[in-house]
Amino acid sequence: MRERPFRAPHHQTSAAGLIGTADARRPAEVVLAHHGVLFLDELAEFSRDALEALRQPLEDGCLTLARSHRVATHPTRFLLVAATNPCPCGYAGDAHCTCTRGQLARYQQRLSGPLLDRIDLLVGVRRATHQELHEPAVTSSKRARELVSGARERQAHRFAGEAIRVNAELDARLLRRYVLLEPSAEGVLREAHHGGGLSARGHARVLRVARTVADLDASERVSRRHVLAALELRETFPAGAGKVPATAMQAAR
Repeated sequence: MRERPFRAPHHQTSAAGLIGTADARRPAEVVLAHHGVLFLDELAEFSRDALEALRQPLEDGCLTLARSHRVATHPTRFLLVAATNPCPCGYAGDAHCTCTRGQLARYQQRLSGPLLDRIDLLVGVRRATHQELHEPAVTSSKRARELVSGARERQAHRFAGEAIRVNAELDARLLRRYVLLEPSAEGVLREAHHGGGLSARGHARVLRVARTVADLDASERVSRRHVLAALELRETFPAGAGKVPATAMQAAR
């Protein structure tokens, strides 16, 4: 393969089509996306069975299927990118929204907490204004590529003696070794826990993202603003902690 795969299945794809069966001759979307990108547009429109079946491949990087007397294990280390409307009509929070509270609740319940907990970045995007659509980008693609390349080089150097390559692969043991939080950063993370906005899995994901933000910022230690950026990118921003500095948010993006 010369290019990373990019898979974008339709939201009517069944759980079998997305996750697959024990028949290794018919790999499903999560397997075809291995070492590439799986893009799920209209995420909330996928069937509940298909979405819940994503939990194991997202968590473990592999998928084990048992059907009758046959068991098969497939590699599924992909980057999940998903998008969905905030409500059935797409105008939630806007005067044009026609959805009732019941419709909003049912729509939002399609995405379970355990599934969302396995996603690193959860960002709500408001509708762009006419002026914003015609403004130049905050960061050019060339500059973004330079930032990402620099961050990947730092991670390659850091993990030279480990069996991993990037921050996303840090387990609990390696998180303690390589994510060195400044005291003020520890305080912000503690406040987020006290607010009830972080699970144990969410805590680990915030640390990985904060480590990446610090790498984009060319910083060996993870500071308060790096943790704040990671928390805001999960929409679990702790009350009273203040706004995230623009430099940290630019690095995160």
